[in-house]
Amino acid sequence: MENGVAEGCKQSSSYRYWVRESTDSAAPLPVPRKLSAEDLSKQEPRAKLGSAWNHAGTWEEKNLNTWATGRIKELLNSLDSLEFSGGKASISEVSKCTGDAFLVTVRNKKRVGYTYEITLDFKGEWLIKEGKKTIKGSIDIHEFSFGELDDLQMEVTLKEDKGLSEEGRQKIVKDVRLFLPLIRNNLSKFEEELKDR
Repeated sequence: MENGVAEGCKQSSSYRYWVRESTDSAAPLPVPRKLSAEDLSKQEPRAKLGSAWNHAGTWEEKNLNTWATGRIKELLNSLDSLEFSGGKASISEVSKCTGDAFLVTVRNKKRVGYTYEITLDFKGEWLIKEGKKTIKGSIDIHEFSFGELDDLQMEVTLKEDKGLSEEGRQKIVKDVRLFLPLIRNNLSKFEEELKDR
């Protein structure tokens, strides 16, 4: 016994564990050959994504903020007015629309995404216990991202709500929340357009 290893148990080369020994039955290795112009013309051209300089399609990021911000404002400014029992309301403007939108080409595959925050100003008339009131306010939607529209949350703030009872205030907020499905629908259109960029 040499150095604690029994004779006959020595391995000759353990680092070649996964190397396949060549045998007569193994298939021969393919021989490389140069493609002719005819061979190249038969191949289907690969669709190129991204810039001309990025032939391999490895990584390229394109900023879409200008287009996205303008398009979100356009879609949300075009929301229909809401009519409900005892009143109506409409979006007067998109007062805040901040965030990032991007197109990334990775390994010749296109991926899009965005993260935004918006504030919509609204104006409406309500017939409540205190009488007919013209109310202005805002709808805040904090940080929403691509594919998360089902989880969209909104916060309604009333301006100049002096003289309103708590019951009247709650009715107005509840009515304004009816804008959420309309907002979600228009932001879904935005997502579809973003995918096609």
